Amino acid sequence: MAETIFSRIIAGDIPCYRVYEDDRVLAFLDINPLSRGHTLIVPKEAAETLDQLSDESAAAIGRCLPRIARAVLAATGATSYNVLQNNGAAAHQAVAHVHFHLIPKQGDGAGLGMVWRPTDLPAAEGEKLAREVAEKIAD
Repeated sequence: MAETIFSRIIAGDIPCYRVYEDDRVLAFLDINPLSRGHTLIVPKEAAETLDQLSDESAAAIGRCLPRIARAVLAATGATSYNVLQNNGAAAHQAVAHVHFHLIPKQGDGAGLGMVWRPTDLPAAEGEKLAREVAEKIAD
């Protein structure tokens, strides 16, 4: 995988406002935040997208994410937040290294804005797709 700004931060080549670190995960404040407390949670493992991440690194993020969320809420006074994770350029991933955004929602309207465009899932299509995905998980 090519070097990224996150791999350079993990290596200590670029400073960051570190809020959490263990042997698999680094969390730090985003320097271009959408709201106060916007935090990036990054696996130390070099993987571009979530599907390429090892089970061990994914589990490590899963273990620390709730603790980081509680701390950010307590420090900022926010009561709501978004967790955003993009995979691939078409999905708006700007840095080719897995990362999660924890974005507090403040009463001032700061934070993540979203447009949600739901569609219908016909029963036959849902049954077929669910079966196909379940089979791929079992492989």
